[in-house]
Amino acid sequence: MLKYFLIFFLFILASHSNAEIKDKIIQNLINTNNLNFKFEQNINGKIENGNCTIEYPKKIYCEYARSNNKILVSNGKSLVIKTRASYYRYPLNKTPLYLILDKDFLINKIYKLRERIVNENLVNFTIVEKDTEINIFFDKQSYDLIGWQNIDIYQNFNITFISSIRKNRVLSENLFKLPPQN
Repeated sequence: MLKYFLIFFLFILASHSNAEIKDKIIQNLINTNNLNFKFEQNINGKIENGNCTIEYPKKIYCEYARSNNKILVSNGKSLVIKTRASYYRYPLNKTPLYLILDKDFLINKIYKLRERIVNENLVNFTIVEKDTEINIFFDKQSYDLIGWQNIDIYQNFNITFISSIRKNRVLSENLFKLPPQN
């Protein structure tokens, strides 16, 4: 009987601990207006890196290192990927970033989802919305967003890791202005 009581107690304790982690992740998101970070992106084995800034809701600006001056910009409605040789513009709501960049959406989903602890250091939530599945990862100690994985609009497997995170910085008004076409 004591054995069952101990198992039940440990289960309750673990559930409480995980609920506390989820609450802290949600509170951290609530308190975050913008993020600046370094990233490493792996799309079907092709690795790129650079720096990004996210401003909630739905704005992002990324400069890729050593890649034909590649930038990715969203003004909240459209997403532009521009290099020296190409210019692509998409409706943001047709991309997985539409969900990732929506802090209120993330908070509502995380609140309802069960978390999964990965390697004792990461907290994972799997979000399924319509035909899109996104795995979002948070650091278990800082409760910061540290990456995501998804299938992009070209059906490529995309893994993005973020590091050197700085929050709630003063941002330029023009940072999320879409660049002109080449």
